[in-house]
Amino acid sequence: MRGPNMGGSFSFPVKYGYSAVGTIEAGPADLIGKTVFCLHPHQDLFVVSAEMVTPLPPEVPAARAVLAANMETALNIVWDAGVLPGDRIAVFGAGVVGALVAYIVARIPGTDTILVDRQATRKDLATGLDIAFAHPEALEGEFDVLINATASAEALAMALSYAGQEARIVEASWYGDGSVSIPLGGAFHARRLSIVSSQVGSIPPARRARWNFSRRLAKALDLLADTRLDALISGETPFADLERDYPHILAGADTLCHRIRY
Repeated sequence: MRGPNMGGSFSFPVKYGYSAVGTIEAGPADLIGKTVFCLHPHQDLFVVSAEMVTPLPPEVPAARAVLAANMETALNIVWDAGVLPGDRIAVFGAGVVGALVAYIVARIPGTDTILVDRQATRKDLATGLDIAFAHPEALEGEFDVLINATASAEALAMALSYAGQEARIVEASWYGDGSVSIPLGGAFHARRLSIVSSQVGSIPPARRARWNFSRRLAKALDLLADTRLDALISGETPFADLERDYPHILAGADTLCHRIRY
């Protein structure tokens, strides 16, 4: 789980983060003064190669562009899911990545997409993004594609139970070195279900010949042009106050993408 330009190891202290937006102060003449996105840890000033930065599209403000890494992850998940027009899709987990996945697939013609979360307050988020919402216990019917973005084995097991014949379940969560127990009897074999993993560090084989990381990131930034996605920014903290405020940010039940201002 090392990020680009990361310093140190995962034993503290560690310099981490991967979603920085800022202005070029020195470098190639065609970049100076431009606002760019860069995969870099939290830092007020840093030096990287010109190839590491991506200028923002004119219609995407810096304040929203901090979602670029999450949108890139969501785009990769949708590719791995192989969603097609007309599919019925359930996305488990209305966090930032889950909401962005649902946002993308809900806009594929003919799809029927439901964002699933136990937190009732996430219904307002889904409504604002024009996505149907359901509590897990309120789900009905079978689905063609089910995506788990909860980091919960319980949600993955539920996805298996709602999968239709030969449906595809995409596990987009990160469990670290933890073990996960899931029911692979019964419906898993009888319905010939598929469970696939998705990880943003690799581009799916079907697109690898034409897409590289730069093209994928540029497309993720383009997808952030919708002003409704500002709803995924749940707060903002000055960098100088981050050490003091970080425990509260992590503990907040409504925390989505918390922006850090330099």
